[in-house]
Amino acid sequence: MEYYLIVSAIMFFAGIYGFFTRRSTLTILISIELILNATDINFAVFNRFLFPESMEGYFFALFSIAISAAETAVAIAIMINIYRNIRSIQVNRLDDLKW
Repeated sequence: MEYYLIVSAIMFFAGIYGFFTRRSTLTILISIELILNATDINFAVFNRFLFPESMEGYFFALFSIAISAAETAVAIAIMINIYRNIRSIQVNRLDDLKW
């Protein structure tokens, strides 16, 4: 169990690091996906080791994956619209969208 949690923690902290240090909205989105995947691993691991006869952790992980897919689709659509308006997806250029 410890190895799965170590992998999950590394993924989580890599996502946090990427979220706070990157300037591109696409890399920020990838960092958020890393964080969500780390929580999915935790759902599956804790379900497997604490309640092996039930499936709640796996269903939570599947639900989280579906939410992540929807979130990614919306975020990419927003990024496409931002690129059409200011020809950049850098976070520091988003101030150009203000009135």
